[in-house]
Amino acid sequence: MNRSNSGANLPALRSHNAALVLDLLRVAGVRGISRLELAERTGLTPQAVSKITARLRAEGLVAGAGHRASTGGKPRTVLRLVPEAGYAVGLHLDRDGLAAVLVDLSGTVAGSRTARLDLGAPADEVLAAATDAVAELLTGPDADPDVAPDAATAVPGGSAGPGDRRVLGMGVAVPGPLDHRDGVLHRVTGFPQWDGYPLRDALAVRTGLPVVVDKDTNAAALGLALRAAGGGDFAYLHLGTGLGAGLVLGGALHRGARTGAGEFGHQTLQLDGPVCGCGGRGCIEALCLAAVARGDAAEAARVLGTGAANLVGLLDIDRVVLGGRTVAEDPDTYVRGVRAVLDERAGRGGRGGRGGVGVPVSAAGGGDRPVAEGAAQLVLAPLFGRADGVSGGGGAGG
Repeated sequence: MNRSNSGANLPALRSHNAALVLDLLRVAGVRGISRLELAERTGLTPQAVSKITARLRAEGLVAGAGHRASTGGKPRTVLRLVPEAGYAVGLHLDRDGLAAVLVDLSGTVAGSRTARLDLGAPADEVLAAATDAVAELLTGPDADPDVAPDAATAVPGGSAGPGDRRVLGMGVAVPGPLDHRDGVLHRVTGFPQWDGYPLRDALAVRTGLPVVVDKDTNAAALGLALRAAGGGDFAYLHLGTGLGAGLVLGGALHRGARTGAGEFGHQTLQLDGPVCGCGGRGCIEALCLAAVARGDAAEAARVLGTGAANLVGLLDIDRVVLGGRTVAEDPDTYVRGVRAVLDERAGRGGRGGRGGVGVPVSAAGGGDRPVAEGAAQLVLAPLFGRADGVSGGGGAGG
């Protein structure tokens, strides 16, 4: 569902309006933006913008960025977002490793950590490894010195995490299926022992931080949507230790009613195919991973392209983005292979074709890192009214 980027001059919508202003400041970057421009782009009155920006400056979120020449009258005061006013931790728990990043309000990574992980180990061991990585990220010898102590109070709702650093919370991205609303895992493919585990609450207790949990592919898709590279509806296909999809439809992250959307890897392509970790046969994940294990990237790309073509035909999406460590090892082969299948399908009249050419295909780059960075956005995006990657925020707040 698309949401308007216009503001509302009602006290009950103060948080909504502040989010609109913050988002415009975020997009403006170091160049900044004037109050008059903020009023024009949000539809708020200049008086409302002045009150909001004054409050945001008092909270340490906004600062002056000099003056800009005016077409008439005195020069305009320019404001900018203060990136170091708040941070979020992004944590990616994969089947065989973890990655943690510290991201400031502008989306810039201020620090990162990686470590080996066995998702099949007892829950206490997995959580201990995750907690240690986060603590090291925030308090280690090369932690960002600008992440100052006692600064959580600068951002309403902020919490002091390990080392009392200015941390709003932690976003955690894990393989699905899961329930992102309650932060409870379901039967993770290959690791059924996690079924029903309250990961969100367990990590919140251990870290002292507010925690949000979502599927790894959803987190990555959210991060990509916030970058707005290319716009439109797209599917993010992640091939690493498993295979899944993150969907952005109508400008918003599409999770489904039970966080079940995007279980891309378990569509059946071959009825009598190899057994998959999910218990089915001939799943695209099993076929892809088997080709990867044989060292046949071209065949893995062809299989991935077949699944992508099914998805494009079903949802009529605008583009496909490929990611994950396996794609990162040979991005050209995967992009070329998937594109060839989409073009062939479009050339014979398949859905999603445009003049006989399939939808664009690109690689996200960065291996698994977009997942960890997207996990941090699970915490940061709501501050800018973009909880689902939509343009311009929306909804009433207190």
